Amino acid sequence: MDAIKSWLGRSGLASVAILAVLLLVVFPLAMDTFRLNLVGKYLTYGFVAIGLVMLWGYGGVLSLGQGVFFGLGGYAMAMFLKLEASDPESTKIQSTPGIPDFMDWNQLTELPLWWEPFNSFGFTLFAVVAVPVLLAFIVSYAMFKRRVGGVYFAIITQAVALILTVLIIGQQGYTGGVNGMTDLKTLMGWDIRTDEAKTLLYFLTAALLLGAILLCRWIQLSKLGTLLLAMRDKEDRVRFSGYDVSMFKVFAFCLAAALSAIGGAMFTLQVGFMSPSFVGIVPSIEMVIFAAVGGRMSLVGAVYGALLVNFGKTYFSETFPDLWLFLMAALFIGVVMAFPNGLAGLYESHVKPWLARRKPTPAKTDTGGEPPAPTAEPATTHKPAAVASATSSAPATGPGLGAKVSSQSA
Repeated sequence: MDAIKSWLGRSGLASVAILAVLLLVVFPLAMDTFRLNLVGKYLTYGFVAIGLVMLWGYGGVLSLGQGVFFGLGGYAMAMFLKLEASDPESTKIQSTPGIPDFMDWNQLTELPLWWEPFNSFGFTLFAVVAVPVLLAFIVSYAMFKRRVGGVYFAIITQAVALILTVLIIGQQGYTGGVNGMTDLKTLMGWDIRTDEAKTLLYFLTAALLLGAILLCRWIQLSKLGTLLLAMRDKEDRVRFSGYDVSMFKVFAFCLAAALSAIGGAMFTLQVGFMSPSFVGIVPSIEMVIFAAVGGRMSLVGAVYGALLVNFGKTYFSETFPDLWLFLMAALFIGVVMAFPNGLAGLYESHVKPWLARRKPTPAKTDTGGEPPAPTAEPATTHKPAAVASATSSAPATGPGLGAKVSSQSA
């Protein structure tokens, strides 16, 4: 047991183990299905938060458009679920059976060609990750190769989020418009609305999130993680060392996009719909707040930040429906002002030292009641300056002369 504790401490996985116990044991035993489903929804935002830890905390690149990739992953999964729910038997009352209801409402008479591949679940899983990563690669490669960064890159990501939101709302016949894609019932014939399905999806989300944390932790401990930190702190030195800094930034941005997309897909499965309200600028900024509250350098802290912020939204909106927005703003401001490094910084600066002080001191060796043995005299004793100078200056002519010099000095 001590060896396991020591290994967990050295590898930095003790906090991951505590989080795993909390998600896989404590929450399922302490909550009913409704609350557990809410926590599962909160955990989907945890994917975005840990992606921002890698991008913003380690890579030094702030993105205010992560809702784009969260929404793309969610829409990819929603397209498959919507096609499954739009079989000819279920849509026989439509003027054009076999297509999603919003297409029929907008006078479309056949399924668009680019919707056809989403009849395949395998292609959908591929598209959930590939489409957001492709968009992230295009945007980041174009910007970072031209050394566009800092606040300018953050503004560009906001612009991308706004453009995608307007595009989704404007193309109502193909995307469902403002309402999004709703009435998603089954996954390959499995009803995802039952309590058993919601519980299973919660455990799947928690397992994927823990796997994502371990993957990111492995990257942090590798040479790539070291280079990301070096790039964040001294970008010019890394560039002068012969590394292509822009491609490291592209990698971090694509990794964050992939994690956000997985979270979006799991969100669609757990909630049963996807709309443009999760894609725009406001949700993207909220996702940055998750990482800031939890600690932008801590993977586990980012998950706790996502849980805390979303729990606060739920609790305040239920208890104080007229004041909950003000209370949420107070929570954000208070946490950032009191704990600049987030919840993870609070743990490092207060909780960890307190735990260290409470560790029991090692027991003293029993000596059987006998007084301790006197310590031996030191081999060399401190001499006055005069004695030292006299002794060092005296020639080594024998013990008698040395004794005479010593007595004269005394």
